[in-house]
Amino acid sequence: MKFDVNKLIELKLLRKIPQSIDKAKESIETAKKWLKEAEENFQNKTFNSCMLSCYLVMFHSARAILFKDGFREKSHFAIARYLEAVYVNKNLLEKKWIDLLDHYREIRHEDQYSTAFFVTEGEARNALTSAKEFLGRMEKLFES
Repeated sequence: MKFDVNKLIELKLLRKIPQSIDKAKESIETAKKWLKEAEENFQNKTFNSCMLSCYLVMFHSARAILFKDGFREKSHFAIARYLEAVYVNKNLLEKKWIDLLDHYREIRHEDQYSTAFFVTEGEARNALTSAKEFLGRMEKLFES
């Protein structure tokens, strides 16, 4: 199912708020703090925590775009759908970033709710690389 902004609002997955560059910048700064924590988790070999921290880097940096545009998510799923509807569909953002956000959102869900989930060092390393690249792309999108 394709989602547009109106459908996300109708489903109460998204709500309109005043545009806020300040909240957007705070969200980017929060993403950077989570990146530092992800790096520390990786160094300490706490790979599950690294993975969760990497997802939060992506979540907060993507959320910054919503704040800038005057929206607030009511679901993690809605962030990716919003970026897809507003930016990917207008060729302002590559779809691979949405796929990456969805992938790590699903991993986060499994980590939180599964009793048998664990992250390998390689998976954590890949997540860390992805989180850094994602943050960089969201910063570029934010500045455009």
